[in-house]
Amino acid sequence: MRAYYEATLEKFLKAETESILGTLSNAHYQKLEHQQTIAWKGQIQCLKEQLKNFKDGKLYFEFIIPRMGKRADCIILIGNCIFVLEFKVGAENFDRSALDQVHDYALDLKNFHLGSHNLEIFPILIATEAKDIEPKKVELAKDFVASPLCSSANQLRSTIDGILIDFGKKIEEFCLETEKWENSGYMPTPTIIEAAQALYKSHSVHEIARHDAGAKNLAKTTQEIFSIIENSKKLKKKSICFVTGVPGAGKTLAGLNIATSRSEFTDENAVFLSGNGPLVDVLREALARDRVEEKKLKKKTAEREVRSFIQNIHHFRDEYFANSNAPVEKVVIFDEAQRAWSKKQATKFMTGKWGDGYSPQSEPEFLTSIMDRHKDWCCIICLIGGGQEINTGEAGIIEWFNALDSFVEDWDVYVSQVLTDPHYTIDKAAVEKLWSPNFVKSDFLHLSTSMRSFRAETVSSFVSEVINCDSAKAAQFYKELSSKYSIKMTRKLSKARLWLRDNARGNERTGLVASAGAQRLRPEGIFIKSEIDATNWFLNKKSDVRSSYYLEDVATQFHVQGLELDWVGLCWDADLRIEDQKWKTYRFIGSKWQNIHSPDKQTYLLNAYRVLLTRARQGMVIFIPEGNLNDPTRPPSYYDGTFNFLRDCGIESLD
Repeated sequence: MRAYYEATLEKFLKAETESILGTLSNAHYQKLEHQQTIAWKGQIQCLKEQLKNFKDGKLYFEFIIPRMGKRADCIILIGNCIFVLEFKVGAENFDRSALDQVHDYALDLKNFHLGSHNLEIFPILIATEAKDIEPKKVELAKDFVASPLCSSANQLRSTIDGILIDFGKKIEEFCLETEKWENSGYMPTPTIIEAAQALYKSHSVHEIARHDAGAKNLAKTTQEIFSIIENSKKLKKKSICFVTGVPGAGKTLAGLNIATSRSEFTDENAVFLSGNGPLVDVLREALARDRVEEKKLKKKTAEREVRSFIQNIHHFRDEYFANSNAPVEKVVIFDEAQRAWSKKQATKFMTGKWGDGYSPQSEPEFLTSIMDRHKDWCCIICLIGGGQEINTGEAGIIEWFNALDSFVEDWDVYVSQVLTDPHYTIDKAAVEKLWSPNFVKSDFLHLSTSMRSFRAETVSSFVSEVINCDSAKAAQFYKELSSKYSIKMTRKLSKARLWLRDNARGNERTGLVASAGAQRLRPEGIFIKSEIDATNWFLNKKSDVRSSYYLEDVATQFHVQGLELDWVGLCWDADLRIEDQKWKTYRFIGSKWQNIHSPDKQTYLLNAYRVLLTRARQGMVIFIPEGNLNDPTRPPSYYDGTFNFLRDCGIESLD
């Protein structure tokens, strides 16, 4: 069911209001409020008055927009034009948030509904008690979505007529095949926050994952893991599987889907674990806010409910360090498993926290030993991102392989061939272990297509070549993505902010990001040491100064890994700079930059910029300071090489 009510305009105009209300009420699955019925009556009355004598076209009430539960008040198809109507029955003014709302509906329809890709879409906000206003010139963006129009109840007909005169082809020459349009399919690519909310509401992953052939392996990966779990349970086997994927390919989405789908099996107690504190905090807060609004729960009650769904891996580890029993969970999903701690880091932390009771071992070794306490079966799912280790002590996948040395005869190990890629193993010994008889290869355990950047699938390839310092190859990828995914750069932060605000439409989220080592951005007004609250930064509305929209507080790689924004402003400092046609890594200590000599720490910094460069869903602007000849910590030479290199990669300057 795409809409609560649908009919040709001719049929709608002839139908009795009570009959239409009955159809709407029967389709409304939630408790029907009296206020909703009044709103529907007002909309029906307005449309019957304003659409008199229209014969061609079709109308949809409460049309379901692809992005998880959104419904447009009314959509009307006439000729080649789509009208998205948002009614504010009884309102005298045109609220900014309501304009953003109807704009969001139009943008989602354009981006995620196949039948709307090449059509002109006109969002209109109707305040039914507003006075007539001066008609506004219709402005179409390059994707054929118009800027939102305002209309009083009396002006709706003239607004639609004006659009049809200016933009509509003659109806006898072009008439949209409404049935084909309705059934053309959705291609939603939600943010991970939206995905978590949808899955927690028992939506199918098929509803929130793209349906095009390029991303179909998400469903196959999920099904493959389900089969592994069922096989482990049936044969009383212990299994571990490694799911790899390019940035934004849906690894976390797959993990959340497994956790929610398997929750119906009470003998499994599946749980999603992550060591990414900001990701856990943001997802929990988003789910709790959702539950409070939808179920009218107290905030504390909602927070307790979501804790069992998403847990911090460190809390899980600490609980079973103090408790020698087998965990209640038989299925555990470890997100960003490549970030698990090495033996040195884990032992240092645990000894400092618990004393001498921790036997020296890596975090993967300890976590595997916890699950090995089960006498019959269990299943570990490790979600692995290539080139994503960004902090001291993060050991990569090799520590998981080393951990299995003690248990390999008792465990079945499932991997994809992609694990031989140096981004994942970076160790010849690890590659050799892949040929162990217990290692079962499966092509379905790799997610190869980015879903974050729905406008361009080559973003991750472009970023990889930038990090590899290969401008020629990066420029080739940039040619492929530039028409769909916008990347610009500037030497002025004010221009970067203006570009973000000009490009973001509706409630598309913007934000500034920078490396945690970008300490000499301070003269530009960017203070990376000022701690942000990730939940407020990612979740709060445009009107909240703590939100990312304000473009004041900057998030680092530690805040944004695993999350995303629509439009990103990346502030690039001299911690990573081009020298002699190569990337050079630095850290700022005291009053000067110092070379980073440790290969691991060099990798962490390169990966930090890889993370920052892959956070945007629709486009980004890169701010590279001009520097200052009078400041020895930031002369122009520290920045000019980076600017020139990115220009060679194909990125245009706004200056």
